[in-house]
Amino acid sequence: MNLSTLKAPRKSSENRKRVGRGMGSGMGKTSTRGHKGQRSRSGSRIMRGFEGGQMPLHRRLPKRGFTNIFRIEYEVVNLEKLASLGDTEITPEVLRKAGMVSSKKALVKVLGAGEVSKALTVHAHKFSKSAQEKIEKAGGTVQIL
Repeated sequence: MNLSTLKAPRKSSENRKRVGRGMGSGMGKTSTRGHKGQRSRSGSRIMRGFEGGQMPLHRRLPKRGFTNIFRIEYEVVNLEKLASLGDTEITPEVLRKAGMVSSKKALVKVLGAGEVSKALTVHAHKFSKSAQEKIEKAGGTVQIL
């Protein structure tokens, strides 16, 4: 691609519709608004979601559940991933560099899927019971941050 092959997007050079400019334009008199009716008057404004008096969709649908504003989100890491790292000292910073945790502020929870063959020292905010047992069984230690 280079400057000589660039083209403007389709319809980018069309003129805007100019209404109310005489009968010959095809958009004179009512200016494409039709005759009478709510939207034909000047200053008309209809609230968002209004369906002509019919019960709007957002009121017809049932309300379900609620959002717990105190929920604590953890980023989960399985034991098999920790074993594949090759380090013996595993911290959230190490996981961040390896791309297993998205941000520095993320809280990390270690889950017990997979097996650990060597002793690991794992620093995390939370551990599942099975993960804690497997790490300690392999001779490692668990450090809760």
